[in-house]
Amino acid sequence: MADNVSIARRLYDGWNERAFDEIVQYAADDAELTIVGTGDVFRGKDGVRKYNENWATGFPDGRVAVDRVHGDGDTVVVEFTGQGTHTGTLATSMGDIPATGRSMTLKLCDVIEFRDGLIARQRSYFDTGSMMAQLGLLPEKLTTSQKK
Repeated sequence: MADNVSIARRLYDGWNERAFDEIVQYAADDAELTIVGTGDVFRGKDGVRKYNENWATGFPDGRVAVDRVHGDGDTVVVEFTGQGTHTGTLATSMGDIPATGRSMTLKLCDVIEFRDGLIARQRSYFDTGSMMAQLGLLPEKLTTSQKK
């Protein structure tokens, strides 16, 4: 059986390959995946699939690269970078975000808790403000150097 760090790494490789059936196999039946910034929770294997498919639909050319992994028993922390072009609709709890055609690079961090070799809980941390700004969905920031 694979160790927790190897399973965690495989999740990100699987996402790049769009191997959602494989990703779901690593989730416990009662898994919970939480987007910390919004409080959105995806439950069970269907929720894990939906979360991953939402990102792949919004960013069809999207790729993730694992930057660092740290494992301690049943907890694995993964820092990674996601890149892609927003050419599809991104489904969110606040409504669908239609394609903007903009490219985005986002730093993310997941904390994954395992139980009996399966993912029981996953918390995903990322800067939603940076994401929205890169997609052109926030007003331009005013700077102090602008004349009145």
